[in-house]
Amino acid sequence: MSTPKACVSWSSGKDSAFALWEARRDGQIDVACLLTTVNETHNRVAMHGVRDALLDRQVAALGLRCLKVSIPSPCPNEVYETRMREATAQLEADGVTHMVFGDLFLEDIRAYREERLREAGMTGVYPLWARDTRSLARDMIDSGLVAHLTCIDPRVLDPSFAGRRFDAGLLADLPDGVDPCGENGEFHTVVTGGPMFSAPITVSIGEVVERDGFVFADVIPA
Repeated sequence: MSTPKACVSWSSGKDSAFALWEARRDGQIDVACLLTTVNETHNRVAMHGVRDALLDRQVAALGLRCLKVSIPSPCPNEVYETRMREATAQLEADGVTHMVFGDLFLEDIRAYREERLREAGMTGVYPLWARDTRSLARDMIDSGLVAHLTCIDPRVLDPSFAGRRFDAGLLADLPDGVDPCGENGEFHTVVTGGPMFSAPITVSIGEVVERDGFVFADVIPA
């Protein structure tokens, strides 16, 4: 039997990157492509605020094609679901049967994904599910993964965390109650190096701005 073809739900951040890496190492599926939602107004990865140009550098370093799903900002749920149905139909036509997610422990999000996948006749894969997030964060760092915080919630983290590298020093500085992987939405990251990439991406940290209740650091590819 042939190995099932899979697509990674690519946020541009550490969780999706490490999930991709673990899925490849497991060898039970053939990771064939990525799927990413992009804000069509600002040309940035939705929520993470990552420049489209940096996303393209990631895609090249991963050696995969990327299906970009453009969404408006703000995006009504019915528009989001319509465009995602169109995207999954395209994936299905390309022979993709599995979707890989970097979800860690949020049951409601997984349940939502599973419902949508059933409608599309696809199977979800969750390589990082239920792993202890403190140990997982250390495993990511120890693997050589390089990431920076692109978006933080200032209600739980000081704005000075925006743009910081995701490393042991950052983990030590996180306030009590903040998940080490930011799974509760405390922060989002962008990955610029690691075992999943053919080569690291050189970046600089640009302007830090507050928008829509979040603080964003502009991570700029060299």
